[in-house]
Amino acid sequence: MEKKIKFFDKNIIRKREISDKNFQYIAGTATPLPSEIEISESGTCNRVCSFCPRSDPNYEDIKEFITDDLHNKLCEELSTLNYAGVIRYSGFVEPLLDKNIYNLIKFARRSLPKSRIEIVTNGDVLDKERLIKLFKSGLDTILISVYDGAEDAIKFEKLCLDCKLESSQYVIRHRYLPQEKDFGITMSNRAGMMVNAEYIIKPLKKKLNSACYYPSYTFFMDYDGDVLMCPHDWGKKRILGNLNKETFLNIWTSQLAKTTRKRLNNSDRNFSPCNVCDVKGTLIGKKHADAWGK
Repeated sequence: MEKKIKFFDKNIIRKREISDKNFQYIAGTATPLPSEIEISESGTCNRVCSFCPRSDPNYEDIKEFITDDLHNKLCEELSTLNYAGVIRYSGFVEPLLDKNIYNLIKFARRSLPKSRIEIVTNGDVLDKERLIKLFKSGLDTILISVYDGAEDAIKFEKLCLDCKLESSQYVIRHRYLPQEKDFGITMSNRAGMMVNAEYIIKPLKKKLNSACYYPSYTFFMDYDGDVLMCPHDWGKKRILGNLNKETFLNIWTSQLAKTTRKRLNNSDRNFSPCNVCDVKGTLIGKKHADAWGK
């Protein structure tokens, strides 16, 4: 039985609409490209939130960042495919801790003029100068997750307006709501990785018998080149390949990736870490899952 969602993030609707709109096949084939490329471009974050696996005392914070060579390799390979989906700097990290983030965005924008470039940040180091610099570098949308209260949400709203951003260029996410409202997050147990977090969500004892579309529409790359099955796999237990050693297309169309999609799209979660994961994985990506099914 699936858990009842207490809080539903309206940004999910936005992401679903963008995902469907950006649907692409690899030219000359019936193979869909991902609509979202998520880059977790470091191993570090400046916060330890109670509802995040980082609040597990054993979670390792690694102050390492993606190399230009790896990042640019991904962008160049996507460019040959005329990629027009989303490039999002997010994942398990705080992207603005990377002083090179502006150069990464610039390269992505030059390489992928049709793509939408986004960043997800807690805003802790954000100011007017940095915000303007992000958009001058080629950013399309900034998603600011506010953790400390409504006053900060108002502050960030004012900052965006002072920088003359349009409503489509920023999203304020209210992550300070009380526990009974799931902190303002569509909660999950992060594929079983919340068992020792400050806010404990236990791994499932019995797997869900429901589909999950994440691997059908998402390509998630860690800072070291490992490509994960999905952004909920905080334990990094199902790695589809490494972009330092393989090409984007070889990983995206690998037998392991195809098998993973097929099983999940057919509601088969009987493998790690999906067998303990409580994610409702059908909110985005049906169009892609249907295409893979054909």
